[in-house]
Amino acid sequence: MKESLKKLIDVAAGRVPADVVIKNCKVVNVFSGKIAEGNIALCDGQIAGIGDYEGKEVIDAEGRYAAPGFIDSHIHIESSYVSPEEIGRLLVPHGGTTIIADPHEIVNVCGIDGLDYMMEAAKRTALDIKYVLPSCVPATPFEHAGAVINAPEMEEPITRDNILGLGEFMNFPGVIMADDMVLEKLLVAKKEGKFIDGHGPGITGKELNAYTSAGILADHECSTVEEMNDRLERGLYILLRQGSACHNLRPLLKGMTEMNSRRCLLCSDDRQPKTILHEGHLDNHLRICVEEGVDPVTAIRMATLNAAECFGLKDRGAIAPGYRADIVLLDDLKDFKVNKVFVEGKLTASEGTYIPEIEPYDISSVKGSVIVKDFSTEKLKMHLKSDKVNVIGILPGGVVTAKETAQITLDENGEFVRNPEEDIVKVAVVERHQGTGNVACGFLKGYGIKEGAVALSIAHDSHNIIVVGVSDEEMAFAVESLIAQEGGIVLVKDGKVVESMPMPIAGLMSDQSGEWVDQKLTDIHEKAFSELGINGDVEPVMTLCFMSLAVIPEVKLTDMGLFDVTTFSFIPVEAE
Repeated sequence: MKESLKKLIDVAAGRVPADVVIKNCKVVNVFSGKIAEGNIALCDGQIAGIGDYEGKEVIDAEGRYAAPGFIDSHIHIESSYVSPEEIGRLLVPHGGTTIIADPHEIVNVCGIDGLDYMMEAAKRTALDIKYVLPSCVPATPFEHAGAVINAPEMEEPITRDNILGLGEFMNFPGVIMADDMVLEKLLVAKKEGKFIDGHGPGITGKELNAYTSAGILADHECSTVEEMNDRLERGLYILLRQGSACHNLRPLLKGMTEMNSRRCLLCSDDRQPKTILHEGHLDNHLRICVEEGVDPVTAIRMATLNAAECFGLKDRGAIAPGYRADIVLLDDLKDFKVNKVFVEGKLTASEGTYIPEIEPYDISSVKGSVIVKDFSTEKLKMHLKSDKVNVIGILPGGVVTAKETAQITLDENGEFVRNPEEDIVKVAVVERHQGTGNVACGFLKGYGIKEGAVALSIAHDSHNIIVVGVSDEEMAFAVESLIAQEGGIVLVKDGKVVESMPMPIAGLMSDQSGEWVDQKLTDIHEKAFSELGINGDVEPVMTLCFMSLAVIPEVKLTDMGLFDVTTFSFIPVEAE
């Protein structure tokens, strides 16, 4: 320790040569807001100084801009459908050197075993993955998840060095009402001096005061400038989100000012390989910021120093003596094309290519997560007495649904007879964690499927199997095919699999490359439209995987039944 400190000081003072010198840089100073030409001296993974230095190895930046490595302030790796090692390979070439990851999805499936896997796999990538401990497992009491994690189960994981705090507290009603079990969870983090991340869409007034008073650090769920300002005034950091599905960055930038910009961060939340491969990561966020008139250095500060300060990462977020040598070389400050990326002083990506060799971590601890008991076509029978039913109505462009009623045709046994002229089909959720044998059925309108069936093991937030199709037989075949491939996505038609993507990692993630996942998703979408006839304005996978999320209005289906989110109660399929 003393020797390494002495070496760093000696290099900084110019008494001994640096390990590496990056020369001919335009250094972006996120403290002063200025850009100055100079050389950057690196020593044992840290920055020794900026100035006229000599080094054992010299890398010529050729006049490029040197910025601190980018920090994504909130992301779910599982939503990329790839492993932690692979997300590192995808993100680092775009300048990402640190992410704050919430493994909420896999912990809902596999419990602490899922967290353990994610933390071990993260050691196999140059990307520095910092985790938060999921706070809501299960997300709601209205479905069966793979684990239950309350305060006692949190006490050991929250002490781990690479667990920065408590993940987004989605149960904001529980916080506002000072629910006893919620208070115990909050205190687990507080006792360890660790932060509590927020998730508070639509909260205002005294309820927002109550939520914030619990020690909530940040919120990524703002959709309007008014919401953003309400939270800024109460001391919250605002995470401006630009993901694959939710695009809040441009609208919220209209509320960012010189005075409040230091409390604004950039995040992805959910980002699929297609978005990363074709649009980028935080380099894309920075392009958008500059397009919206934000000063480039202010934008870079949002992606670096602001995030580091928010999450207590005191060793990074700037190019300055003593800071971690996470450095991104950029061709310009408009398109933010990334030329080279250094992680802890090592050249890790060059011209879009990730340099380290990937050695994947063993996934056996999170395989075999699709545990279904006593499933058969018979489980999809509904035995209805009334032909007037409640229906989940898909609304365009989002995950909010409408509670509708419809008149359907029944056979002599009370079973649904699909009318090809009407866009109403059966949907079912099959419990896949506890072997309960639960299968709940309902009706879905607006999905547009005309042939076959689609089944997924990705169904937020508890990730049971969700299946939709034109007949019980097609739906059952899709479920059985999904079980056989250990989860993922399956499209079937006429009793045959027409396209599929296995996801052996907890039924949530592939063990293949991001490019392979991107191509598979492209093929799945193409077959969903061309072979199964799903509506062209419906995203066939993402739409379906949110149809069981029992916290998004108005009505959803879980393995326990049809759920009215507006009244927080189960309702019968048969309408009054």
